[in-house]
Amino acid sequence: MSYDVQLYRVETKISEQQSNDADFFDHEENLVPFTEQQFDYLKERLQKYGYVLHQNEDKEGHFTHPDYTITVLLTDRGLYFSAGFGAESIFEAGMTASEFTDTEEFAKYDSQSTGWEEI
Repeated sequence: MSYDVQLYRVETKISEQQSNDADFFDHEENLVPFTEQQFDYLKERLQKYGYVLHQNEDKEGHFTHPDYTITVLLTDRGLYFSAGFGAESIFEAGMTASEFTDTEEFAKYDSQSTGWEEI
């Protein structure tokens, strides 16, 4: 088991909120792709936060954090944090995802809590 949070483009949030599809996130076409600039920005920002890039493919990056039990997958359509159930790891993953919404281009989704984070 793990604690998972995701980051998507704001347009994905709007589409999901207007959708009546309980399986919205299961359909890749519902997830608005990041621009190349947004993808590169997220990859660089993760590294500035201490996340270590382990695999770097064209439209995908796999990261871990050396101080926490957190793995991160960056795809062309979403940023996925998965933390072990240690309180510090959960807090770090959740806070990092929240902080990444500061540009107002991205929205945090926490399916294990209230869904979309409203600030």
